[in-house]
Amino acid sequence: MYDYRKMNRAEREETLRARKSQGFPLHAPPHFTDLGGEYLITAACYEHKPMFDCPQALSYVSQELLGELVAGGVVCHAFVFLPNHYHVLVDFACAVRLGELLRRAHSRTATKMNSRDNKRGRPVWYRHSDRNIRTERHHWATVNYLHQNPVKHGYVDRMDVWSWSSVHEYLRDHDDVWVAKLIEKYPPMDYGRGWDEF
Repeated sequence: MYDYRKMNRAEREETLRARKSQGFPLHAPPHFTDLGGEYLITAACYEHKPMFDCPQALSYVSQELLGELVAGGVVCHAFVFLPNHYHVLVDFACAVRLGELLRRAHSRTATKMNSRDNKRGRPVWYRHSDRNIRTERHHWATVNYLHQNPVKHGYVDRMDVWSWSSVHEYLRDHDDVWVAKLIEKYPPMDYGRGWDEF
């Protein structure tokens, strides 16, 4: 749906028709509000603009979001925060409650960034999406994908250089060899392919 404004009229109509036929919201990611479990949560800044464009802003948003999740009883297995989006791999009991926690943190961080930039009322976040984690393979491929995300997007050459990632916790709790074997076994380059077969 990020490309909606770039679509021609026929493409927009087809996209909305398809979403409506699946029971999805017309202009927002669908959420499965009655389910808990392990999920990959992704949230992007509005129009993918880099709202968290300096180390202080990245530290602020990561502390606010992770703090809100932990205070709300959500278990966070992995995370990465970038200037225009973030991913968190979490376990939670109630998706409705998780949505409330995210909305609260998004509101607070948007207010702070808009105050910083003197742009009151500017959209900062574009909702969030969730994907249920189905298998152990899916879990570890997701962890590796999150840790490699700053490299994928060209911010750094090595994942351990990016400060706003749980990779540092994994390296502290294990060692470089363990992390390397994990990446070899569940490569992020294969992220998403074939999971529906398991």
